[in-house]
Amino acid sequence: MKKILSFALLIVVFSSFILPAHLKKEIQEETNILKKIAQANGFENWKNVNQIKFTFNVDRDTTHFERTWSWKPKTNDITATSVNAHIEYNWASMDSLAHKTNASFINDKFWLLLPYQLVWDADNLNHTHLKEAQAPISKKTMQKLTIVYGLKGGYTPGDAYDLYFGDDYIIKEWVFRKSNQAEASLSTSFEEYKTINGLNIATLHKTANENFKLYFTEIEVK
Repeated sequence: MKKILSFALLIVVFSSFILPAHLKKEIQEETNILKKIAQANGFENWKNVNQIKFTFNVDRDTTHFERTWSWKPKTNDITATSVNAHIEYNWASMDSLAHKTNASFINDKFWLLLPYQLVWDADNLNHTHLKEAQAPISKKTMQKLTIVYGLKGGYTPGDAYDLYFGDDYIIKEWVFRKSNQAEASLSTSFEEYKTINGLNIATLHKTANENFKLYFTEIEVK
């Protein structure tokens, strides 16, 4: 009789750990949200990229700034070209000038390839996901993903970003919050997506009042 009762107890205990299907789906979606956004933007094609070139442009009020990059991700050879300089370096061996230049490259690459950065940086960030939230510029209801970088490593540790997107997992707006402060440091749109050799890239970002515009030109993917 004791053996029968013990067996029945085991069934009850083990059964309590069986999650309903809808909860399993929710947990899986939360676990994969970073990958879902990356994959919606063609991340599976990144493995075929041997070289990517782009010009990073910023228009702020009446001023214009630009710099051009060439990156070979398989070897991590990087070339930076601006009005005043032409610099070539490799991540495996960087001097002080290369480190300073690389900080700009990391920033520009982050804007260009944000959906992929979610996967590349997954081990150095925490994230939370809301199914419904009001986007800062359009005021539309969208999904919201908040990512907060760790306090060690990188050029801007501890920074936070709020990403707003629809059911297609394509980012429409974002908020940058320096050092994870409560108020926004910068809010911009993600617009004018272009698919280039399988990579889906937002080529335009602007603020609500449009006095700040960041955009990419001369994008080449080989």
